Amino acid sequence: MPERLFSPRAAAYALCAAGVLAAGAALLGARTAHAGSAGATGPAPSVAVQVVPVSRKPVSQQVVAYGVVGAAGANAVTVSLPYVARVTRVLAQPGQTVARGAALFIVQADPGAVVAFTQAQSAATLARGELARTQALYRDGLATQSQLAAAQKALDDARQALAAQNTSGIAAGAKTVAAPVAGVVSQLAVTPGDQVQAGAALAQLVGANAAGAHVANVSLGVEPADAATLRAGQRVVLHPLSAAQQSVQAQGQVVMVGAAVDAQSQLVNVGASVPLAGTAFLPGTRVRAEIDTQTGTWWDVPRAAVLQDAHGQYVYQVMPGNKAHRVAVTVKVEHGGRYGVDGALDAARGLVVSGNYELEDGMTVRAAKADKAGQADNGGQGGAQ
Repeated sequence: MPERLFSPRAAAYALCAAGVLAAGAALLGARTAHAGSAGATGPAPSVAVQVVPVSRKPVSQQVVAYGVVGAAGANAVTVSLPYVARVTRVLAQPGQTVARGAALFIVQADPGAVVAFTQAQSAATLARGELARTQALYRDGLATQSQLAAAQKALDDARQALAAQNTSGIAAGAKTVAAPVAGVVSQLAVTPGDQVQAGAALAQLVGANAAGAHVANVSLGVEPADAATLRAGQRVVLHPLSAAQQSVQAQGQVVMVGAAVDAQSQLVNVGASVPLAGTAFLPGTRVRAEIDTQTGTWWDVPRAAVLQDAHGQYVYQVMPGNKAHRVAVTVKVEHGGRYGVDGALDAARGLVVSGNYELEDGMTVRAAKADKAGQADNGGQGGAQ
């Protein structure tokens, strides 16, 4: 038995196995040493980020409302006549823009109205002559003081009646009715040949607000919760609802905030004054309005920069050595794609707007190549600073 255990063949097998094990151990040791050497001298792990400058500036909370141009009654002007007349010609069309003094109608006063005007003229002439005769008689002692006073009163009454007729503009023959204000003809109430009564509407104009005129010419509906933040004087920016006119806008201000909820719309009515002369905002245009509220001076940051976890809202800035630094912030207002935030930010350090989801406080960052979308969003400024 002992001779078999230590036979020459068994000894050869043992020597071969020992050689293989030694070679494997040497190869493994070499690989481990190479990996350790590479780890010691290679770059530390980093995250690719894009950053933008950050600064403090006035930022407003934006309230969005919808409404219509020219719906406020304060800017509507009714054209009428103080006497009975017949319309002979109509010179304007609904939707037409007219200047102050532009001809709208040709009318002819009713014969009865013309007779009344003529009678007022005759009465004034008669009273003037009667007063002169009474004064002559009074000087000769043939008229009393009472008769003189009565003649004077008769002349005064006749003059007032004639002045009223003159104010009404009654005249024989054709007369032109002009636009009392510059604006847009929103409605025509008569056609040629119509007989209109005194005070009856001939047309309605919607005046165009000029810069500095604080008259509501845009009617808006605002959610009751948002209406509590609105005040007269706040900036309003109008946009048409038409997709083809999205680039068109006009700016004005709030002039009236309703104190009750409308029973039909369940919204609060808000009036805005917006100069619209020469713009695409015709009366009746449906609009979307952006109203700036709660304006304050905050750190102005893109929405993409602000993250949130169990500890609250935060952003990352790039510190010396390209290290990410977490900064706690509080969002105060929201304006479009940006936030106004409060926090201990440093205006000299870049703000991370892309790649921040991968960061932890103190991690190393590197500049990322900004794509076209990123450049457009970040103003073309990228890279760690």
